[in-house]
Order: sequence, then structure tokens, then C-alpha cells
Amino acid sequence: MRILALETSTEYCSVALWQDGNVVNRCELVGQRHSELLMGILDNLLHEVGIKLSELDGIAFGAGPGSFTGVRIACGVTQGLALGANLPVVGVCTLQALAQAAGHDKVIATIDARMGEIYHAVYEKRAGSWVTICEPNLCLPQQAPQVQGTGWFGTGSGFAKYGAELDSCYAGQIADSDTQAVPQAIAVAEFAAPFFAAGRGMDAAQAMPFYLRNKVALKTSER
Repeated sequence: MRILALETSTEYCSVALWQDGNVVNRCELVGQRHSELLMGILDNLLHEVGIKLSELDGIAFGAGPGSFTGVRIACGVTQGLALGANLPVVGVCTLQALAQAAGHDKVIATIDARMGEIYHAVYEKRAGSWVTICEPNLCLPQQAPQVQGTGWFGTGSGFAKYGAELDSCYAGQIADSDTQAVPQAIAVAEFAAPFFAAGRGMDAAQAMPFYLRNKVALKTSER
């Protein structure tokens, strides 16, 4: 099975090709130039591995939350490619992608949501499958939902921006953290693979971004 994955929800742009568990990944720091560079990165990757879109079994994308523009780009490009090649798609939550890549079984995943808030979710791997302990949500870092027990691993830019607040919120419960982690296409592909294998890919027309927030900036009076 061959799966193409796209992730553009942060300042990074990444593309991955998953082939029966073997993954080729490309990731570049592009700032806000995703729309300019994504197709070039994608085309180069497919050319390097000698795979055509028509030879894929599906396309996965980072559905959000994250940058509004970045999330829309990943969703829109996925829809365009999938419709043209008649391929199913799977949208993967960026927080779930962070957990997938963390290398730990108990993960608190966060992304800096700007405006003093974070995107937050909690996952635990049980018998090889992820279980959602706390659904993706938007919150103040000092009001992050509580978890039970110790040995949790913190990951994502929320810990980079609000480490002190989150450390206080989860005092003694977090064993370690990766503050530099960002959602990447390789994790999106890995998480989506079982869905495609089970025939659970959706029609491209049904692909939707996952925002969690409908507001992108503070008003002048709120700053």
C-alpha cells in the first residue's frame, strides 16, 4: 500500500510517502510560503521514488488545528490531487500526529495557538492502539485539562511557549518533553495507514479542516 501525506499546519512544510511501512519524508522550514513551495516539494519526492499519483492508494493530510492558512492549504491540495486521481483521503489531527511521533505511550500534545492559548489533547497507547484521554481542545495553558498518574510525555510548541504554566499545571506528572516537536507528514502517514488498510478512507469532497477556533487575531481592544 502506498500513501502520500501532507502537513502544512505550522511554519514547516512536509511531505511523506508511506510504502508498506517504509517512509520517505521531506520537511522544510518555509515560514508562510507553503502555497509557493508545497507542490514543488511533492513533485520532487514522487519523481525521486518513481511513483505516480495514479499508483497511490490514498492521500492523508494534517487537518489541524494549527495555522488557518496552512491547514486550508493541506486540505485543498489533498482534495485537488485526490479528486483528479480518484483516491480516498484521511484527515489526521495535528495533535494526534504529535503523539504518533513522540515515541512514548502517554502523551500530552500541545500547539501554540497564539493569543495566549494552546491547542491541547491527551493520548495513551494501549495494546498498540491510541486511546484519546482528552479530546482536542483550545484552552489557556494554565487551565489545561488534568490527567491521572505520572510518566506523561509533553510534546509540541505549547510546551516551548508556555512551559512554566504547563509544568505548574502538571506538577510531577510529566517525565520529559520535546518542546521543538512539530506535526510532520511522516507521522500523518503512519497514523492514517491503518484507516486506509481497513477501507476507511473518505471521498475527497468530504475532507474538511479541523480548526477548533473561529478567530485568528485579537481585536485592538483585547490586546
